[in-house]
Amino acid sequence: MTNLNKPVVIIGAGPVGICLALYLAQKDIRSIMIERLDPQTFLDQEPRAGSIHPATLEMLDDLGLYERMERRGLIAPTVQYWDRETDSIFAEFDHAVLKNDTRFPYVLQCERTKIIDEAMQVLRETKMCDVRMSTEFVSFTQNEKGIEALITDNAGNEERISGSYIVSAEGGRSIIRKSLGIEFEGYTYPERTLTVAVCYDFDKAHGYAYRNYLSDPEQWSNLFKWTQPERWRVHFPTDIQDPPEKVLSDEYIQTQLQRFLPRDQPYEVVHRTTYTVHQRIASTFRSGRAILAGDSAHVNSPIGGMGMNSGVHDAINLGQKLCDILQGRTSDEVLDRYSRQRRHVAVNHTKAQTERNKKLLAEKDPAVRKKNHDQVKRTAEDSKLCREFMLRTSLINSVKEAAEIL
Repeated sequence: MTNLNKPVVIIGAGPVGICLALYLAQKDIRSIMIERLDPQTFLDQEPRAGSIHPATLEMLDDLGLYERMERRGLIAPTVQYWDRETDSIFAEFDHAVLKNDTRFPYVLQCERTKIIDEAMQVLRETKMCDVRMSTEFVSFTQNEKGIEALITDNAGNEERISGSYIVSAEGGRSIIRKSLGIEFEGYTYPERTLTVAVCYDFDKAHGYAYRNYLSDPEQWSNLFKWTQPERWRVHFPTDIQDPPEKVLSDEYIQTQLQRFLPRDQPYEVVHRTTYTVHQRIASTFRSGRAILAGDSAHVNSPIGGMGMNSGVHDAINLGQKLCDILQGRTSDEVLDRYSRQRRHVAVNHTKAQTERNKKLLAEKDPAVRKKNHDQVKRTAEDSKLCREFMLRTSLINSVKEAAEIL
């Protein structure tokens, strides 16, 4: 088997890994995807990310996924910014300003688990990807001819598989990144975020849009509606010193929700979890035949819904370049361009935007808060500034800018 005929080995069957495998399959490139979860529990993951921006919707549509996801999602044309101290909206942005820039001038609220469910169904139909569930990735070696990965099944049986390239789509704790000694530069926020899923009519009861960012010097928050009947997700920062059992207790959660929006009865909480927020970017996204994508290459604050979206963009960008290499149109030096392009986006768009979002929502100085709110309000009310803002937050600008990097 020549190098050009060897499959691409993809570690991790999250949105990034599956979208990469699906892109390759549509270009007649074979892959092997390694996933440690078993088929029975694969979709029982944390819902986590689910705001899909216009630039990403275009990519998913090209993969044949959009219509499948729209049936299970919720179209959110607007996003609101609230001041919790005054309980008022200080800015509202409508994606309609992008009607001439994208065929999807809105955000689709569709949980991560639904995305991987639909994408996996389409991928299996292509018969171009050997999906190995219940399989642990252990290690790999590489040389000028290809890579060899060591995997084990759930019975502990070892197997070595050969491939042309290996892609780490395995998340922030990437074995591949660590084994290569690639630095994961950045920092961790000194707080823990509590995410609570609630059944309540926040839109009908209080006038919230489907996507909301709430500024508060003591307890900033995000509020998003999902596709189950009246199911919303609320994010709160918590003290890193508080033990998880306290933060996840009914008493603590009800206290936070009642402070958020008081009512005369408890909220119906259907899910709760905590996570630590990191802002980290790999010093390079490529070392030889090993490539990083998604959370393996960059992790960031979830404010703004940038993480999964930028990971899918990694997958499509990388897929295009792997196809060009494996179909003989270019050399693998183009993978250095992938690293430059996607790392530029991670630093100058994803990281920068999420840091701006966090600063806006969590600012404590009253004068600075007012100045920030007034600036966002002026941006929303000025058609030119509004469009520029939406081109950035929708990730349309990041895709165009990356394409210009040689």
